Amino acid sequence: MSAQTMAAPTSHERFLRLAIALQTLTIFFQAVSAGLLLTAPYGETLHSVGARVMYGAAMLYVLAAVLAWRPGGASPRQIWYATGFLVLASAQVVLGIKHVSEIHVPLGVTMFALSVLALAFRFVRTESSRS
Repeated sequence: MSAQTMAAPTSHERFLRLAIALQTLTIFFQAVSAGLLLTAPYGETLHSVGARVMYGAAMLYVLAAVLAWRPGGASPRQIWYATGFLVLASAQVVLGIKHVSEIHVPLGVTMFALSVLALAFRFVRTESSRS
């Protein structure tokens, strides 16, 4: 029986995973702070600061995807995913400022689900990627 070994992730891959994990955590924090927005006097401040951090995390994801692709040799598909998240984050900010919660809340839930999926797919290796 032969044991299959997996190649260790490169530094660019680790940075990409970290960026996606940070984005996922900030989106989750936004959900928590949205609940506080309804119940606590400081909820609006937390949600506002969290929105800025979440937007920065989405920009960091784009940077990590570009760095993983260009010198790291990863698929350029990650850049499209990261750019899509940045577009969704931009829509979230606009909808939040305009208080359109009918779209803002479901879009936030969708973004969290997509971010968890993106994170999971970065850790799951397919048979074709095993060495």
